[in-house]
Amino acid sequence: MNTLLRWGKFNLVGAMGMGLQLAALALFNRWTAGHYMYASAAAIELTLLHNFMWHLHYTWRDRLDGATRLSQFVQFHLSNGLVSMLGNLALMQLLVHDTRLPLLLSNVIAILCCSVANFCLGNNWAFVEARRAEASCKSEITHPMSIHSLTLALPIFFMSGVIAHVQTHSGPSCVSCSRAC
Repeated sequence: MNTLLRWGKFNLVGAMGMGLQLAALALFNRWTAGHYMYASAAAIELTLLHNFMWHLHYTWRDRLDGATRLSQFVQFHLSNGLVSMLGNLALMQLLVHDTRLPLLLSNVIAILCCSVANFCLGNNWAFVEARRAEASCKSEITHPMSIHSLTLALPIFFMSGVIAHVQTHSGPSCVSCSRAC
């Protein structure tokens, strides 16, 4: 399948997932009395499960040969889950706490920032074609630092800098009243 067409399908699933995540975040934030980080984590996990099923049966349905659903689920959670969870939580802390942007707007920005990395990881690792997966395993033996390793390491490196920035510039605060507690 053409990469541009797959990118379009990915974004359609992502738009549905964004709607689910924003609705879940609003609901979970109300249930957790303004503890937006817990609400964000729960909304992200719900969206990951939703998006995995749609990507499996729609975006990458032509790549079901040779891979078990469990292995794809684990790879999806290790890649998209890691990027989404770390990226969203770090950006939510930065945008809501430090810049005082509204909760849902901050979440939209965080989702959009993580989407390109998530597509690349899904397309090149979690839902990789069986032939490419075999070739990738062989090349990783001869080249231990592969593009997959770099792709996974980059968001972690970026997020560690964001988290360090947030920790040095933040104290406890109350999101519901926008003042330091």
